[in-house]
Amino acid sequence: MEDHKIVQRNIALQREWYGEPLGDRVRRLVVAFDVSQAFLAEVLGISAPMLSQVMSGRRAKIGNPVVLARMIMLERKILVPEVAAGNRDAMLAAMEDVRDARPTVGRDNIPLGNDDQSVLAYLRDLAEDEDLGEAAKRLDDDFPAIADLLRRAGHGG
Repeated sequence: MEDHKIVQRNIALQREWYGEPLGDRVRRLVVAFDVSQAFLAEVLGISAPMLSQVMSGRRAKIGNPVVLARMIMLERKILVPEVAAGNRDAMLAAMEDVRDARPTVGRDNIPLGNDDQSVLAYLRDLAEDEDLGEAAKRLDDDFPAIADLLRRAGHGG
């Protein structure tokens, strides 16, 4: 298969597996945190050449689930108010937290940083515990990971 056909196939697989090409997701992180691709690779726990290959479509997937979980954690940390505001110290602290994390990704969990409870706190601000619990029940069958997140928010962490 020719190189450009392999790349197109890999990018199509990335859309299927990850929701969009990984190059788009990584570029957003590079811009949001104002870091180099090489530094981001270090934070994620992947070599810079491997990250480059995944971004360009020369490789279809991230083989290590911890790397994917860290990417998801970083995408969430963009929403932390201090990070979103461009506070350099907050951005560096967020990246440090992610680099040091040992998250897991499974069917029934969404990775959150150990001390990053801002998502849960935000959900608690939006709704009462009972409402979060009811929403979790409604989502259980089709969206167990989101249901788990709502349940954790409803129980105070």
